[in-house]
Amino acid sequence: KEVCEKPAKVEKNMAKVQVTNVTVLDNPSPFHNPFQFEVTFECFEDLQEDLEWKIVYVGSAASEDHDQTLDSILVGPVPAGRHMFVFQAAAPDSTLIPVNDVLGVTVVLLTCSYKGHEFVRVGYYVNVEYEIPEMNENPPEKPLYEKMVRNILATDPRVTKFKIDWD
Repeated sequence: KEVCEKPAKVEKNMAKVQVTNVTVLDNPSPFHNPFQFEVTFECFEDLQEDLEWKIVYVGSAASEDHDQTLDSILVGPVPAGRHMFVFQAAAPDSTLIPVNDVLGVTVVLLTCSYKGHEFVRVGYYVNVEYEIPEMNENPPEKPLYEKMVRNILATDPRVTKFKIDWD
């Protein structure tokens, strides 16, 4: 007995865009310098709608209320093929970060959405400290941002992919 099955529709579940590389530029850098990422992605078929890219700085692990969207850009419509761009965003507004969360480790996220649905998130740990080691051991009561450096752990990104309906 011969059984004929319809081929699975792999295309429906397949991502139409794949981030192939992200290079962190100007790292380490002073706290108030802009964030810069060189993003390379592959688009497997023409997209009629724009891709929305965002850079989000996590101001406090305790609450999303302190997350800051540093910038958001629309790219598109996007033809099939390989694409590269540099995404630059201003540093976070330091007045919106709780004083106790300024120094130490936090996270910066690079996200991409299509038709309002996030399909990829690239997260990096960021260490913020004073340039002068003694200041880290005994930090001033009021943060001195001009003496701080941020270092993005560029070699160990956390990539999360989400399945979305591309149609």
